[in-house]
Amino acid sequence: MATAEEIIVDDEERQPEVGRAMRVAAALSAKRSDDFAKPGKLVEVRFVRGNSLSLTASRLLALMILTAGGDAWRDMPHRLRKADIRRGHKGNERISDMLEELHRTLFAEDDRSWRGKKATRRFSLIQMSREETDEDGGVEAGWIEWEFTPDARKLIQESETYAVLNRQAVLGFRSSYALKLYEVGALRIHRRQPVWRTDMAGLRAALGIPPDVYKDFAQLRRKVLQTAKAEIDQLAHFRVEWSETRAGRTVVELEFRFEPKDAPAQLGTVDELSRHSGGRRARRDGTVETLVEGAVAIGAAERSPPLPAPSPRLAAAPAVPAITPPAAEPGAKPKFAAFPGGSLRYADGAEFLAIGRAYGGGWDVDLIAQAYRAHMGERIARLSGVKLQRSWQGFCESYVTRKGRPQ
Repeated sequence: MATAEEIIVDDEERQPEVGRAMRVAAALSAKRSDDFAKPGKLVEVRFVRGNSLSLTASRLLALMILTAGGDAWRDMPHRLRKADIRRGHKGNERISDMLEELHRTLFAEDDRSWRGKKATRRFSLIQMSREETDEDGGVEAGWIEWEFTPDARKLIQESETYAVLNRQAVLGFRSSYALKLYEVGALRIHRRQPVWRTDMAGLRAALGIPPDVYKDFAQLRRKVLQTAKAEIDQLAHFRVEWSETRAGRTVVELEFRFEPKDAPAQLGTVDELSRHSGGRRARRDGTVETLVEGAVAIGAAERSPPLPAPSPRLAAAPAVPAITPPAAEPGAKPKFAAFPGGSLRYADGAEFLAIGRAYGGGWDVDLIAQAYRAHMGERIARLSGVKLQRSWQGFCESYVTRKGRPQ
């Protein structure tokens, strides 16, 4: 008769193996941050010719992957609140359309037939969804439930590569092509392969550009590539550039290059993601109003006329003392209040040490911290809270991208 220890060992051996993507997804889910992992095989899967996902359906799929986390490969239902999908919309009618679109969209990947010949496998990602229609509990109480198809679960389970995406960035994109290229870039950045070469057919299949749309490359460049670049450069933790290879006058191949942002640029991205999306395009185009010492500047527009000088009576009035916020309670030290000056292994650097170990790729965390201090200089003293946290995490990630992993 088998002992308890033998039964436990036998059960562990029967547990199916999962790739690195699901292990990273589980770790990010445990941190409850805005970052989540999308398996590389799902990023690289192609749309079947003539099929593509709308922007809203692409966002819903990203939220589904975020919600499922490290359990996305399991044969089980997953659940998501409707309120988390709707964002600013009051009604639920669009959710039904998004679910139906996910059901009918087909994806394709290269495979082998039963004879060992090259083949194309086509499949869908969602096999079942259930949407609550009883509104007795109010719109805030509504939920959806879904299950991934066996083909999708197999892809998710086996994926060793992954793209780390940011929830706020995903929800901030206004172009479905920009969102897809963002996923491709995030995957390449983490694989330390920042270059993606593709022909026109491969580009259309990867981004889901219909064959009868933007047949002229000048149109495709303006409507797809330039729009995607503007949004990615503003919302992602990296920038994108591309070059074109021509045969005569025809563009036959594109080379995309993804470059991680430095710490100051990442701070700007964090600020942008925290701001309202209403003025995002204006801020990107440089036409947003900004205050300039008593005048209003709109991009490079002229300054408004100077304000008249105050009357002598107002000038002689006593100054009103500034209102200072109440002091923090004794002993209550906020997280990420300031970057430590010494080793992160002491108590004051515990939260920074955890981030360095998670995103530093195995490098000595104090070595990364020393490089971070040198890079930031005096600016480091002006950072605190979430901005400092994101800046430090972004520097750790870019450090690994530049240096590779230690031997």
